[in-house]
Amino acid sequence: MSIDQRELRNTLGTFATGITVVTTKSKEGANIGVTINSFASVSLDPPMVLFSLKKDSPLADIFLKADTFNINILSAEQENASNLFAGPGEDKFNKVEWKEGQNGSPLLMNNLGALECTRLSTHEGGDHTIFMGEVTQHENNSEAKPLLYFKGAYATL
Repeated sequence: MSIDQRELRNTLGTFATGITVVTTKSKEGANIGVTINSFASVSLDPPMVLFSLKKDSPLADIFLKADTFNINILSAEQENASNLFAGPGEDKFNKVEWKEGQNGSPLLMNNLGALECTRLSTHEGGDHTIFMGEVTQHENNSEAKPLLYFKGAYATL
């Protein structure tokens, strides 16, 4: 049985997801970030999360070599950051407020929440690589509203 990929995307799009920017630092010291909505909590004990990234992403090798990454959970006020990190281009961190996390990877400011992680493992997942991380630090802004993605468009509560 063959599944039409466009129709599958339409079906998967009916699951509303939060939007994150996953950040790390390259071995050369450059700040790296990419918009990701394939993020999930895995475990509370030990505290673990995952995200997946297309294998053909130009950032895939950087994340594969990085020991740490941060999950920046975007607030409804950060649609511009989502668009910025979803596209190509240099100097993205010059266009947003950020700080260095305790693990050395960048954290965006004004998030809904942030998770600092140490990479535990990676797994093959079809055309994606699944990155598992242990949460070493976290923070949240319970006053903010989430930025969501639903049926191919941004949404808020």
